[in-house]
Amino acid sequence: MTGHAPADRARARAAGAERRARLGELLVAARQGDSAALDAIVAELTPVLWHTARNQGLSSQAAEDVVQTTWLTLLRRLDTIAAPGALIEWLVTTARREAWRVSAASRKDDLPGDDVFDDLPDGVLTPDELLVNDERRRALWQAVESLPKRCAELLRIIAFVPRPHYDAVAAALDMPLGSIGPTRGRCFAKLRLVLAKDPDWSPR
Repeated sequence: MTGHAPADRARARAAGAERRARLGELLVAARQGDSAALDAIVAELTPVLWHTARNQGLSSQAAEDVVQTTWLTLLRRLDTIAAPGALIEWLVTTARREAWRVSAASRKDDLPGDDVFDDLPDGVLTPDELLVNDERRRALWQAVESLPKRCAELLRIIAFVPRPHYDAVAAALDMPLGSIGPTRGRCFAKLRLVLAKDPDWSPR
């Protein structure tokens, strides 16, 4: 297993460098008035910023406010970011600082991700089906929260990013880039074990 680690890290670094360059190019284009470039940045990095805020113990609504404030800050300082290739770090740092400010003013305990599936088409579900879905969702996130802290953090963020870029995850969680993949696999294995022991859990 250790024999593959250097190659995995090299691929992760290469992918991270390519992504940073691409985001840097989008930032430059946004500075020149390209709204589509700015939209692409927002779409790609909003899940990372949302998780960053939630990881500071904020409620779902407070996290949304932090993300919005972070994007507004980017708009105000669009022309002042010295290194476009460091956009991910700049945004994560800005979101963390805003989350710390909000958290210091008012701390609230809230189960992370309770509204993950709010976008499901409720209109085609019966009340009983909605109740079952809600119970499944709560059971899933309760199982996630029972895991070690680092696993819970990692699984929360990848729930919002179907194909997460490891450099963004590493920036949000302060984890070494090469450890994301192996840690992700171990955390999924732990989650499966927890759910397998829950008699009320069903994948459907």
